[in-house]
Amino acid sequence: MPTHCSATGMGFGRAGGRELIAAFDGGCVTSEAGALLLGATDQAIGLVDRFAACFRDGRYPAFVTHRVRSLVGQRIFGLALGYEDLVDHDDLRHDPVLGALLGRFARDEAAPAPLAGKSTLNRLEHAPADVGGRYHKIGHEAAAIEAVFVDLFLGAFGAKPPRNIILDLDATDDPIHGHQEGRFFHGSHGHYGVKVLSYGIMGASSGGGSGSKV
Repeated sequence: MPTHCSATGMGFGRAGGRELIAAFDGGCVTSEAGALLLGATDQAIGLVDRFAACFRDGRYPAFVTHRVRSLVGQRIFGLALGYEDLVDHDDLRHDPVLGALLGRFARDEAAPAPLAGKSTLNRLEHAPADVGGRYHKIGHEAAAIEAVFVDLFLGAFGAKPPRNIILDLDATDDPIHGHQEGRFFHGSHGHYGVKVLSYGIMGASSGGGSGSKV
């Protein structure tokens, strides 16, 4: 027996003068409600605003739909939610939670205005140091970006940032099965892989002695 599908919904008669219909479009829903916590965190530390201030926008304002702050915020929230690839934003750009966090979802609207797609975000990621040329209208200041992360780290300690910091560096062998750039043959493990270097802050102290664990 063939399956009969209804793309518009299923009627269940009338009740109280209203027609009852079961629809299957889901309406405006999201699976990224955790982004609300990211938005609250950003309000506390101002990461998006401080990071966006490190970019220079040479685009003509009258023709700009996605401001630098919106692009930076979209990329940061996407990374924090586990979406590393820009192609993921072709779907995320319609997410109502991200739209609300980035000021693209007004209260009287049924759905948010679309955020930037992968091509627009790609221009941000490949922003050169100097703004110039037809295809490079957004530039960045590398020193300012580095300073933002240092300031955020020191600000996490409040009024008394540490004088000494202990970093724990760890190299992890990550096996691969293709011809990715940067691969090498690990003789001890007998396979090809990449060497991932990670670091963590193991301790900090306010004086000249050994660090205390944090």
